[in-house]
Order: sequence, then C-alpha cells, then structure tokens
Amino acid sequence: MMRTAGLTMSDVWADRILRERGVETLRCEGLPVELGVLVDTVELQHHDKNTNYRPYLHVTGELRSITPAETLPYGISQVTYAAGQGEKVDAFYEFDDQQMVVLASKGYFGSNFTVPEQITGIEWELPAAVDVLILAPSGAGTDAPVVFTRAHDIAKLEIDLASSGYDLTDYFADHPGDEIGRNGRNVDERELRARAEAISTLFPEDDIEDLAGQTQQAAQIGSTALHASAADEVSTGLRTVEAQLAAERERVRNEREQTEGTPENLYRDRVALDLQPDEEPSAPRSPDGANAGPGGVPGLDRTHGDSATRASGPAPDERRREIARRTDDLDFGDDEQLGS
Repeated sequence: MMRTAGLTMSDVWADRILRERGVETLRCEGLPVELGVLVDTVELQHHDKNTNYRPYLHVTGELRSITPAETLPYGISQVTYAAGQGEKVDAFYEFDDQQMVVLASKGYFGSNFTVPEQITGIEWELPAAVDVLILAPSGAGTDAPVVFTRAHDIAKLEIDLASSGYDLTDYFADHPGDEIGRNGRNVDERELRARAEAISTLFPEDDIEDLAGQTQQAAQIGSTALHASAADEVSTGLRTVEAQLAAERERVRNEREQTEGTPENLYRDRVALDLQPDEEPSAPRSPDGANAGPGGVPGLDRTHGDSATRASGPAPDERRREIARRTDDLDFGDDEQLGS
C-alpha cells in the first residue's frame, strides 16, 4: 500500500509522456473513487420555477486527495495533492422530499434561516469517477511511479444523501419561532390594508377632475406659445440671412468693378459712361462755387479713361460710331456677353 503525490492530466508532462516512445505507461479510465475536497464555501441556492424553486446547496472547494475503491497498479492506494495544486471542485447537493420537510420544520421559510458555518473549512469525501495515467518506475530501487489523474464532471459534480452519505439537514439550526413571527407580520399587514381602505380621500373626485382639466389646458396653451415663438425666431433668422446675402453680393460686385480686367470693370469704364444721355444736368456746386463730383463731393470730376467727361456730348451719329468702335475693342471670349 502506497500513497503518492499526483499530477493533473492537464499538466504538460502528461502529453509528453503519451508521445514518448519506449516509456512504460498504464492507463485506467472511469475508475470509481472518493475525492477528498477541502470545502471553502457552501451557498443555499434555488432552481427555476419549473421545479418550484426547490433549494439546493452549491459546494466549492479544492481537490486534496483521490482514494480509489481498489488499489491501483504498483500498490498505489491514494493520490494526494499539495495545497494550491489540486483542481477546483464545484458540487451541487440536492435535498430529497424528507429532507425538505426537515428544513421547513427548522424555519426554512423564516428570515433567520442560514447555512451552517461548521460544514465549511473541512474535507469532504465525495464520490466520483477518474481517468488515471501511470508512468512506471524506471527500475531503480528509489524510483516511484508518477500518477496523472482527471476527475469526471469536477466542475458540476451532483451529489445527494444517497451518493455521499451526508445528511446536511442535521447541521442546520432550529428556528421554530420564525414561522410564527412571519404569520404575525402577515396579520398586521392585512389590518393595515383594511384601515387604509376605510380612510376617505381628502379631496372630492370633482375637484381632482377639474384640476386635471386645468392642467391639461395650461399645457396646451404653453405648447402653442412655444410653437409661435419658434416660428418667429425662424422668420427673423431667414430675413437676417437674406440681408447678409444681399450685402455680400453688392460687395462682390463693387470689388469686381474696381478690379482691372474683369468684365464688370470694362463695362463700367468703357461702355456705361458712353451710354449716358446726350444732355446731363449741370453738376451741383459746392458752397465755394466749385463743381461737385459724383455724390456731391467738391472737386471730384468723373473721368472716362484719360479724358474728362464733357458737359456737352458729341452729335448723335458721332456718338453711335464711337460706341461701336469701343465695343469692338472689348474681348470677352466666345461665350461671355456684356450686361447692361
């Protein structure tokens, strides 16, 4: 009979041994064993409505030992694991109907019903099945076999009274007074509801209906005013944008008239002045007697190219010939036309 330290089948050495040639190994699958689990936590949980929310215990812990029902080859009777080296175990303990009766009698439906602390921090022996890989000794007297193990369903191990032999209801404390207290609280709640229904309302129903109508009317008026204000703001904004666009168009036109080489400049300087009426009104005079130019500015004479505008224009036939000659001098391209 021999106890030996074990390794898990997920260890990298297990895969290397399986691929190594000339190494003697033994494999056993589905062996019945008892798992030694150091329990860390036990929580009371419930199933879904399909099982009427039946309670069960969720047990978590760490694998510390594996004891086979029969001795393994090379006389191995138990495989142990150091702290922190064993796999994590999740087991689910189901209560049978008789145990449910015992739990109800111990105050399961009361507020003070809790899981006992004495069932944690100790090692449980739980039934399971394992696969085993054994590396045979090399032949020297001091050599020992190396054991790799893998427990079936270790993350969802299902146990109960019949399989584990543990009747966990024995560890729950008795709370028989909780059921009486709960019934007393229910009676008090029914009395409070009856009293609340007997109390008359502070405001008549007609007053409440009038208040609701006034509130709705005020909300409608406020909504109408809000829409009107929004429409006024939009209209004002549109007018502002239109004025800005008109000012921008006027600014661009003036700039192009002042820029040499543009059609607007050529038209203003070489065509528009010659299309003035034959007789122009005399320019206004300034207070000092000088002729005022455009806009009434004294001393400013309107010029045509490098010759001043004369008070009296040429004869009509001569003016038409001059307009035709200067029009021929303009070159706007094939697709560009003069604007009047």
